[in-house]
Parts: sequence; structure tokens; C-alpha cells
Amino acid sequence: MVPKTLISKDGEASSKGKSVMKTREKRGKAKKSYKSYKPYIFNVLKNIHRHIGISNKAISIMESFIVDIKEKICLEAAELSRHNKKSTISSRDIESAVKLVLPGKLAKHAVHQGAVALESFNKY
Repeated sequence: MVPKTLISKDGEASSKGKSVMKTREKRGKAKKSYKSYKPYIFNVLKNIHRHIGISNKAISIMESFIVDIKEKICLEAAELSRHNKKSTISSRDIESAVKLVLPGKLAKHAVHQGAVALESFNKY
């Protein structure tokens, strides 16, 4: 079967594979998407204390804290999953990782809030 040819923007005929390679080369490296927690931090603060504001530097510190804790929990959950010889991280692995990473009452509170969120998610 003869490969289909495409006309590129330059007006040259090329095979399908070559045009895809050319477009990938032109684009360069894909940018890593960055998830900001700024609106969530602000909303939680306003839910708790309506009259208190927060500076951009404080939000930056809170974002770093959130990313760091999330990374620690994910790594610990992956280790637990690997230890149990499973390829999928279960909710039980996440719960155990939270208990291992966070101290005392904070871990209990986080596990309870996670259970409530999961229950309301499964409700719909």
C-alpha cells in the first residue's frame, strides 16, 4: 500500500510520519502543567475567618507545604502498594500512608475528613 502524502505549510509533499515528526520538532519540549492551590487556600481561610486576609508570600509557603505533604503521602502509599505486591494504589494504602506521615490527632482528623469526602463522592 502506498503511504498517503500530505502537503505541509511549506508546500512540500511529505509522508504522514515525517509531517508528525516535523510538528513535534517545531513545538519543542512540552511545558509541565502547574497546579496552583491559591484559590483553595483562600476559600478555606474565608470559610474559617471571613475578616482575615493572607499575603502572597504566606500563600506561597502554604502551597509549598501542601505540595510537600502530598508528595510524602504519595511516596509512602506507593511504597505500601509495592510492599503488598500490588500495581494499584488503593484507598487503604492512602489511609495508611496518611497515618504514617501525619502525627497523632492530625492523622485521625485527616482520615475522618477523607472518609466523609469519599462517602459524599460515592453518594452521587
